[in-house]
Amino acid sequence: MKKPFSLAVAVMCFALVLSVMALPVMLRATVKAAGTGVAMDKRSREEPRSLIGQVQGSQGRPLADAVVYLKNTKTLAVKTFITERNGDYRFPALSTNVDYEVHAEYKGARSDTKTLSSFDSRKQAIIHLKINTDKY
Repeated sequence: MKKPFSLAVAVMCFALVLSVMALPVMLRATVKAAGTGVAMDKRSREEPRSLIGQVQGSQGRPLADAVVYLKNTKTLAVKTFITERNGDYRFPALSTNVDYEVHAEYKGARSDTKTLSSFDSRKQAIIHLKINTDKY
C-alpha cells in the first residue's frame, strides 16, 4: 500500500514543480493581455510614427504627381506615394525601431536620398524633398 501512495505523492510533486516553472510565462501572458504595461516587451509598447513632407521643384514650387519612394533598411521593402496637387506626401504607421530612406522622382529627375533614423523620436517626422526641374 505504501508504493502506490508514494508514487502518487511523487507525481503530485512533479506536477507542482512543472506548474511553478510555467507560472512566469503564464503571468507574462496574462499581464500582456490585461494591458497593464508591466512586463510587456518593447515591440508591444511601440507606437507607430509617420513621415510627411512636400516635394518641390527648383523654384520651390510644389510638384504634383512626383513619386516618393520609402525604403525600410531592415527588410528592404519599398513603399511609394504619388504626391498630391500641393506636392504633399505621407507615410503613416512606420516602425520606430527601423531606419528609412526616402527620395522622390519626377520626369526622370531624382531628389537626394534622406534618412529617417530610428533615433529620431518624433511621432511625425517632416522631410521635404527637392528635385532639380530647371531642364523642364
